[in-house]
Amino acid sequence: MLNRLRKRRKLILLLATLLCIDTSAHANFVDTPTLICPPKTVVVDIDRDSTRHVISKNSTQHMTFHKDDTDLMVFPLTSHSVDTDDHNQLKDQSRNQSIDSTINTAKLPSATVLQPELREPSLYALLNAEFAADRGDIERALTLYKQQSFKEDATAVFERALSLSLRHDNVGDSLQFAKMWQDQNPDHVPAWFYVAHLALKAHDYTLAGQSLDRILRYDPRTDLSDILIGIYPTTDSDQRELLEALQPINSEQNASLSVLKAGLLYQFNEPEIAIIHINRALLHQPDYVPFITLKADILRKTEPAETVLNYVNQSRLRNPDSKSLYLYEIRYLLDLQQSQEALELLLEAHQRFNDAEITLLAALVSLDNEEYRSADRLLNVLAKTPTYLDQAYYYLGISAERQQRFEQAKSYLKSVMQEDLVLAARKKVVDLELLDDNIDAAIDTLVNLRKQFTVFAPETYVLQANILWQHDQAEEALQLLTRVSRKYPNDQSILFARVQLLDDRSDYIIKRTVLNHLQALDPNNLSYQLSYAQLLLANDQNSAQGLELAQSIRQVRFDDPRYDNELHLQALNVLASSALANENYAQVIEYLKTPYDVLPTLRSGVLLLRAYQGLGESAKVNALLTDLQQRFSFGQHNVNDRVQLY
Repeated sequence: MLNRLRKRRKLILLLATLLCIDTSAHANFVDTPTLICPPKTVVVDIDRDSTRHVISKNSTQHMTFHKDDTDLMVFPLTSHSVDTDDHNQLKDQSRNQSIDSTINTAKLPSATVLQPELREPSLYALLNAEFAADRGDIERALTLYKQQSFKEDATAVFERALSLSLRHDNVGDSLQFAKMWQDQNPDHVPAWFYVAHLALKAHDYTLAGQSLDRILRYDPRTDLSDILIGIYPTTDSDQRELLEALQPINSEQNASLSVLKAGLLYQFNEPEIAIIHINRALLHQPDYVPFITLKADILRKTEPAETVLNYVNQSRLRNPDSKSLYLYEIRYLLDLQQSQEALELLLEAHQRFNDAEITLLAALVSLDNEEYRSADRLLNVLAKTPTYLDQAYYYLGISAERQQRFEQAKSYLKSVMQEDLVLAARKKVVDLELLDDNIDAAIDTLVNLRKQFTVFAPETYVLQANILWQHDQAEEALQLLTRVSRKYPNDQSILFARVQLLDDRSDYIIKRTVLNHLQALDPNNLSYQLSYAQLLLANDQNSAQGLELAQSIRQVRFDDPRYDNELHLQALNVLASSALANENYAQVIEYLKTPYDVLPTLRSGVLLLRAYQGLGESAKVNALLTDLQQRFSFGQHNVNDRVQLY
């Protein structure tokens, strides 16, 4: 029995030792973790008929285990080996245990060995922490691991604690822990890397700069790539603060830090200084593609296109197997509108790499260059790759459409089943059916699409209503949208399409109610606001709220993410209509003259025409009337005020 227990005890200690080693966390930053030896314990075996006793130093109680129990309880000898919490945990974790009366320590058997407290990590505490982590009690696991990591020879414990902290704590807490541990262990080099990385992630750029400077003083050429992964700040203020922290650090011998400085300086439009740092990085890694492309980006701000192209071309020739450099040069040629040169290089890359991405790009450039035979050949090659089959069919359909082979185009486009392409493909089919005035076939295409892809049902209903409206079936279109709005009560596309079919005056109450609902669903939507302004002004040309809404949309700057050119023009039309109703003809002209010259629409032209008529400017009336007749067949048959772009 005693031999069996001793063997079991050895297995438990071996398992505990293995659990205390973290071989995976941050392998790039730290040395191989040191094995944490189990702390010495007091183990007292009292072999009696019915019980076995295990006693710890300073313990005032003992545990009684029945013969049926096979677990051996081990008490760690730490400075807190007998605190109340640990003792209570022992009671909770043991099975079938009971507390006997206090043992008289003077009567301990001769087998008792009392050893001094140790300052290294407690094996029991580490086991407890690992079991807590395994059970999902991360808070307890972190607390125990962090406590034990501050003892002597606890590097591996620190690494395990930090790996848990990185997964479960916020970055600020992880940084605070790593910094405290580093302060206690100032010569542990891997901790410098941890602190530097965490400081960058936490946007503590002062600490990050200090840590990076310390690392580079220790080894100027050390690889900082792992530290810098995923830390590039996204806001302008953070980028500036990071640059300020990095500027004093000597990075001449460190490629990673040099390229980070170059990137930040490029971001802040200081290419002359950025080029110095990227050249330093390239001295150490002359053929590293990301460094080459960053230098090319910087050169594009200071050098003529010919110089940049020559640099990229020479770099590509030195690295003939780099697909990235081929693509960079191709895209730069396309930016320069040198599409023929780009196509030649694409075809060369297609032969060299046999890569689907390059084949697709070559096909698209061929389409743009109207080289349809080349495009079709490349797309048919691409169709042999299952993951690109739908894209190949989609662009084969576009190619056939541009060659006016409409039946073939419809066949290809109907074969597209990829979810992110199928809606665009079916819209093309609908347009082709409507070219032949085949309304039923167009609607059947939409009906089949929503059967196959229910996610697109709302959009197909809106498209179907639009077809009905365009073919003088406005009442049927409104009935359709009213019916499906009950099925999709909060679908904004259906609600907004229905609003546009309602009359501003006769349906005023319904239209206002629906628009208020839409604005509640999306308060920042400018289209909803403009429709509401138009509704208010249609019923009261001097509505203060309507004018204010239209003016606010008109005043959205072109560099604002909310800016929309079409909405801007519509807002001007709304304001011009109000001015015209008040016979303020000069104001109408001020609103619309320039916009009409840039992007003429029938509605803008008619409003301008009436303003010139109001002012009695016959020459301008005649000139504008001729322009409207030529552009929109104005006065010859009914057309809609919209510009259709292919």
